[in-house]
Amino acid sequence: MTAADGSEHGRACADGGLRAHACRIVTAVSFQNFITGVILVNAITLGLETSNEAMAAAGGLLHALDRIALAIFVVELALKLFAWRLRFFRDGWNVFDLLIVGIALVPAAGALSVLRALRILRILRLLSVVPSMRRVVSSLLGALPGMGSIIAVLFLVYYVSGVLATKLYGDSFPDWFGTIGASMYTLFQIMTLESWSMGIVRPVMEVHPYAWVFFLPFIVLTSFMVLNLFIAIIVGSMQALHDAEMAKATEAREAAAHRERAEIEARAHAERKETAELVRSMHNELRELRKLLESWQKV
Repeated sequence: MTAADGSEHGRACADGGLRAHACRIVTAVSFQNFITGVILVNAITLGLETSNEAMAAAGGLLHALDRIALAIFVVELALKLFAWRLRFFRDGWNVFDLLIVGIALVPAAGALSVLRALRILRILRLLSVVPSMRRVVSSLLGALPGMGSIIAVLFLVYYVSGVLATKLYGDSFPDWFGTIGASMYTLFQIMTLESWSMGIVRPVMEVHPYAWVFFLPFIVLTSFMVLNLFIAIIVGSMQALHDAEMAKATEAREAAAHRERAEIEARAHAERKETAELVRSMHNELRELRKLLESWQKV
């Protein structure tokens, strides 16, 4: 949720009427914790539905719990739509929740029976409900632009290495390096370090003893350097998101302090004005009293 959306939602909660009441319900911490608990319980029931023993023992109960959880999710989204109206769609997480719940509402019969298996996607709602998970996903999405350049460099390395491997080892090992596609797939397996030594490199070195000169730099470049670059970009994105949240929190505290100072100054000004009026009134009363005393003295 953006700061603008949060402020708009806050204004909706501040308004009177049923919308404000619905807004206060869906933004309450207790309600969000309740939804998190429902998601976890629903995840357990969906997992138990894959067990024949569990279905035989309590299949009706599991289906009932699943329908109750779906009904709770529908009511939650209905309350949010009622409270925020079109502002509901400005938050990507709300749209994500709507799609996940909407898939579960599609009749899972006939050609759409495969959608029944997609009910497990409801567990992904934890990504939008739990703030720490939401920050991780936001960081990953924020890191995508930086990852694009690294992916381009990685593809260039793969392409060059694939051409070299095909030229060098294609005749001796056509299954692994016969074509550029096969070479790039084999190099991908080597990059994952899955059976790269005994499965590929050592058999190649039996025919080409100096093949390690090609494979070892490739492994170091792709498996370690590029991976560390990915990690660095993700960590940098998470740090930037954290700094932005801290800046927003600091700005909110400063705004609250400014409002508090303004209120204090306003009260002080009102008190000074009241005191001045009181002093002026006392001065007038003293003047009247002096005149009255002077008139008595004359009498």
